[in-house]
Amino acid sequence: MGSTPAPNSGGMQDDTDIVVEARNVSYGYGDTVAVRDVSLSVGAGEFLGLIGPNGSGKTTLLHLLLGMKNADSGTIKLFGDPVDTFDDGHRIGYVPQRSANRGGTMPVTVWETVLMGRFSHTGRSRLGEEDYEAAREAMQRVDIADLAGRRLGMLSGGQRQRALIARALASDADILALDEPTVGVDAGSRDNFFELLDDLNEDGMTVLLIEHDLEVVTEHVDTVACLNTELYHAGDTHSFLQSDAIVEAYGQDITLLRHNHS
Repeated sequence: MGSTPAPNSGGMQDDTDIVVEARNVSYGYGDTVAVRDVSLSVGAGEFLGLIGPNGSGKTTLLHLLLGMKNADSGTIKLFGDPVDTFDDGHRIGYVPQRSANRGGTMPVTVWETVLMGRFSHTGRSRLGEEDYEAAREAMQRVDIADLAGRRLGMLSGGQRQRALIARALASDADILALDEPTVGVDAGSRDNFFELLDDLNEDGMTVLLIEHDLEVVTEHVDTVACLNTELYHAGDTHSFLQSDAIVEAYGQDITLLRHNHS
């Protein structure tokens, strides 16, 4: 994704590498415009940080990109297909906003939660050994195998997020989309959580992340989309740090640590 320091523009990649592509997308709630004329593309294996002030349209844009909302105008493609006809839902793992703080009364266990990721593969058929093995491997990958029998509501926020990521891995997702996943998670668990995201990304997982901590974003992601209704930057992290996007989107200068990226 190329650098785009001005609003209403976005970098475009070779079509063979693009997994998510939005062109001139707008969406509103009644008379209130949430997203205006946004264009951006996300390449396979990219780690994208979607940032902006509260109420800037970040969650709305993520929902549009994943086909959870229909744009008022513009086009969106997932893996080259129009988002409104895309039917390979198992390729997308979604961890919603504040899910770390939810689930207190949910009666399902971690094992049952992770197995839900296999339902898109089995349809009406019963789960088989291949499905159970995929769930076991996913739980081992995110280091929660020992929590299989625990109820989801009994977990810490960080553990619950790992369970939801394991569900995505069990479904063989190619994209992991997370909306402020570390809200309510303690600092130590947050650091471990981002180490996990880094590892998954290094293994080829495309990650779309909404995160309010800008220093965390600049430390971990490859590319940044900075939004406040309009898109003020869509490009690599270094060019974002050198741009005026923060001032333009947030209306103030915010000091960030400068991190080195390979």
